[in-house]
Amino acid sequence: MLRHLDLCSGIGGFSLGLEWAGVSQPVLFCDTEEWCRKVVAKHWPDVPIANDVKELVNDPDKIPDCDIITCGFPCTPFSVAGKQKGAKDDRFIWSYINEIIALKRPTWVVLENVYGIIKLELDKVQFDLESQNIASRAFVVPAFGVDAPHKRDRVWIVGHTKNNRCDGRTTPVGRERLQDKQDQPGPEVRSEPSRPSKEMASGGEQGSAESRLGGMADGIPNWLDEPDIPRVTPEAVDRTARLMGLGNSILPQIAMKIGEAIKGAEDAK
Repeated sequence: MLRHLDLCSGIGGFSLGLEWAGVSQPVLFCDTEEWCRKVVAKHWPDVPIANDVKELVNDPDKIPDCDIITCGFPCTPFSVAGKQKGAKDDRFIWSYINEIIALKRPTWVVLENVYGIIKLELDKVQFDLESQNIASRAFVVPAFGVDAPHKRDRVWIVGHTKNNRCDGRTTPVGRERLQDKQDQPGPEVRSEPSRPSKEMASGGEQGSAESRLGGMADGIPNWLDEPDIPRVTPEAVDRTARLMGLGNSILPQIAMKIGEAIKGAEDAK
């Protein structure tokens, strides 16, 4: 199993999906939100949790060796819900993530962010990875690509260190097509994974988007202890924190598909 460093980990969507794929186990979580740290501590009680990537950069001895780094870094600098300042936004932390990647030299890097990163900073992120000898490709995978009942376009960047048989190559082709279509996304710029298996869900009849996602609209079955949709009713405990955690979470089904591809490449070595 690969050693997984889960940065900006939220409620653990990346680790959950990669564990479903049977490819990795987390060795460290890191998130600034106390409530999210409580959620991952519940599900991975033996895995240490850091509070801030900036603190890790300042104290690199706390960063364990790893084979894969994932990060859904803050989307506010790129989101249409904000001012889209990109690197000029105070909440832009890519430089810290990049420094941790440089320090630990993982074999794999998987990043996630909103669609707005394409115009603002995708070139820089991929250039920085290439500067570290990491080939990368960017894909737009919407939530409905794994049968979730909502659109939610997200950009996924998958990088691999160019030092063994699994070498990839950085190419601008997909990125240019994505950028050209920023205002009018179409199916030709998407990479949609196949439907998740029934085994990865918690049950239900095939054909139901809800059942394939374990009975949860966000795809994390019973993760926050509530059995029905919605889990953020006015009476819910920590309702604001739950809304934020779910809103910021990645779909673990997509992470699982990426993990399955990584596992296939690793097994082929």
